[in-house]
Formats: sequence, structure tokens, C-alpha cells
Amino acid sequence: MDLSEQEFINDYFAESSRALKEFISFTSSSTSIITFADAITAAIDSGGKTMIAGNGGSAADAQHIAAEFVSRLFFDHAPLAALALTTDTSILTAVGNDYGYEHVFERQVLGLGRPGDVFLGISTSGRSRNVLLAFEAARSRGMVTLGFAGDSSPEMEGLCDHVLHVPSSKTAIIQQIHIISAHLICGLVEERVFGHRFALKG
Repeated sequence: MDLSEQEFINDYFAESSRALKEFISFTSSSTSIITFADAITAAIDSGGKTMIAGNGGSAADAQHIAAEFVSRLFFDHAPLAALALTTDTSILTAVGNDYGYEHVFERQVLGLGRPGDVFLGISTSGRSRNVLLAFEAARSRGMVTLGFAGDSSPEMEGLCDHVLHVPSSKTAIIQQIHIISAHLICGLVEERVFGHRFALKG
């Protein structure tokens, strides 16, 4: 193996480890995960749903998270109401063409969102315009707004009820910790709704 390639691998592992350890060390990280689970559980208990959106890799994460709720994560259970706003190509292309790409999530939230629903917006930069407009739309519909972000997201702060921050400015590292957090949130929701905790040890 080329030495420069080995250095790249080592550096990536080191930065991943640093960011995750720092994230774990923050009391606010566990608090945010529990708060997100509280909000989603409350929406489910009241007959509501969770809507999720992001761009690029975060779009894939939105679909991943929705799948964990509708299918299963740690054990078999009845489906939970969740949908990713990144999957309907007819809606995405129609809204993008007719109104502009910044409105592709906003229009779906306005059409489908109801008071008590949850909107989870994912933006590693904290500045994705289409996600920010969706937060505004969700607030106008009386929804709970949750954000997954990186180490800085001043624009999201003003539009979200709660924001989970990852201590990194590197997109790939942020996305890794977002999906770890999402798995924890999904696991807590499963436990609360169905009264069963998946054993990670043993």
C-alpha cells in the first residue's frame, strides 16, 4: 500500500474517533437524543408522523431513518408513521421546475404536515436553503421541528425546537454521527412504543 494512502486512512480513522469521542463526552448529545425520541414518541402516541429531509448523503440518511421506523430496527413490530421527503421524483422535479429547488421540501411539508407532527431536517452545513424553508413551513403548521447539524448552525437554531450538533465541520464525519444518533433515537422510540428494549450486550 502506498504510504500516502495509509496516512489518509489513519487520519480519517483518527478524525472519526476524535469527533465521536467528543460527541459522546457532551452531556448535550445524550440530552438531544432523548429529547428527539420524546418528540417522535409523542407524535406517534397522538396519531402523528415524522417527516424527514436532507440533501445528498443526508437525503439517503432521511430514507434510512424512515425505513427504520416503518420496517424495523432492533426487533419486529408494527410499522411507525414516518416518511422521507426525498423519494418522490415526480414531486421533486415538478416543484423544482415550477417553483425552484429550494421549495422541494417546503411544499411537501405544507401539503402533508399537521399540528403535532415532527419534521426532522438534516443539514451538515446548517445552511441548506430547502431544509430551512421546510423548517419555516413546519412551524407554520404547528409541527415540532428537529435538526441534525454539524458544529455550527445559527440559521437552524432559530427555526428548530431542538438541534443535535456534531463537533466536526467535515461532511462525511458529521453524517457518520448523524446515523449513529438516528439509530439510538429509533431504538428509544421502539422501546417506548412497544415496551421492549433490544439487548446490545450478551
